Amino acid sequence: MSSTPPPQALSSDAPSGTGEHTPQDGAFGWLRALGPGGRRAFAGAFGGYALDSYDYFTLPLSMVALAAYFGLDSGQTGLFTTVTLVVSAIGGAVAGVFADRVGRVRALMITVITYAVFTVACGFAPDYETLLAFRALQGLGFGGEWAVGAILVAEYASARHRGRTLGAIQSSWAVGWALAAIVYTLVFSLAGDDLAWRVMFWTGALPALLVVWLRRRVHDAPEATAAREQSAERGSFAAIFRRGTADSPGLLRTTVFACLLSTGVQGGYYTLATWVPTYLKTERGLSVVGTGGYLAFLISGAFLGYLTGGHLTDRLGRRRNIWLFALLSAICILAYAHIPDGADTLLLVLGFPLGFCMSAIFSGFGSFLSELYPTAVRGTGQGFTYNTGRAIGAVFPTLVGFLADSWGVGGALVFGAMGYGIAALALLGLPETRGKELA
Repeated sequence: MSSTPPPQALSSDAPSGTGEHTPQDGAFGWLRALGPGGRRAFAGAFGGYALDSYDYFTLPLSMVALAAYFGLDSGQTGLFTTVTLVVSAIGGAVAGVFADRVGRVRALMITVITYAVFTVACGFAPDYETLLAFRALQGLGFGGEWAVGAILVAEYASARHRGRTLGAIQSSWAVGWALAAIVYTLVFSLAGDDLAWRVMFWTGALPALLVVWLRRRVHDAPEATAAREQSAERGSFAAIFRRGTADSPGLLRTTVFACLLSTGVQGGYYTLATWVPTYLKTERGLSVVGTGGYLAFLISGAFLGYLTGGHLTDRLGRRRNIWLFALLSAICILAYAHIPDGADTLLLVLGFPLGFCMSAIFSGFGSFLSELYPTAVRGTGQGFTYNTGRAIGAVFPTLVGFLADSWGVGGALVFGAMGYGIAALALLGLPETRGKELA
């Protein structure tokens, strides 16, 4: 760990001298505590992750139309998600290294441009193989955006408010998801399925507008930048896999268990995110508008879950928050997948707690992973562990796709509950980091 004194922008409760980063009380004290530069960074990361979410969900929402257009089976459609998430591991790891070497904002712009360009390209795909290739390349940008944006904001946030600040960033995923659901409902209601899925992908050009604003208005936290640039190991994969010695605890154990934690949580999450729209349309017989209505309950729960989880991770601690919602998410999946036919009202109502729990568990990730690594390799560590979890967790949606033909989509969804069990076990190997200084 760097011997540089803790930067003022990263201190927990002590006044910084200017007052800009002194934690404030009240519902939005965490936002005021960021200061002007931190609030611009927050806006950039929030917008980037929301549009990242929007571009991601263009595929799951268009899955039924794509399957019909190209004549695909469940295994082939599930492969779209798996390829995206596997390649995102590469993109996330590389983006993390870039963030440590060239800065957080520059790396953020690269990731946004990448996922925007290849999402639009998907809309021009003439066949299944080309679409699969474009979707894989979209994963390069998709994999890096969250980790880089989370670190950018974490280095402005105080330790006291870091959990709720990063939880608010995480909530932008629900905003992008909601926007995608609204556009899906409009596009598929106005255009035939053969054209509508292409239009959905073409709207993925929206994030390019964000890049112009990022370049002009957002900058890395100055003190964190100084601390990072003083280290000779910045952006080093070797550092996050170094074994402990008598003089240094090393980061190998942290990296292994953080990857396992990320695998479990994302395996469960992406199983639901990928297959719930298909489940609602094919097994529950809902129309496009009906599916959008049911997803509204799920997404509303997700948005509130992100915000609530952010507050709880500061109050309960990082590990307790994740453990609590891993248990509740597994219970909700089992209940959702076993709702009897005809009980559509119950299906609607249960969507809210399902979205709430499976999102609240993510709220602690931004602060927890940032606090597990020193400044010089924070981008590398967070980018690698989060996106390795994405890649391994990506196997879950594909398995559900293959099992859906014999078990039904609803029955196969139960497989996602296993991921949350893996996450709970991974916490046994990680320390509690609440209140830790980022130095």
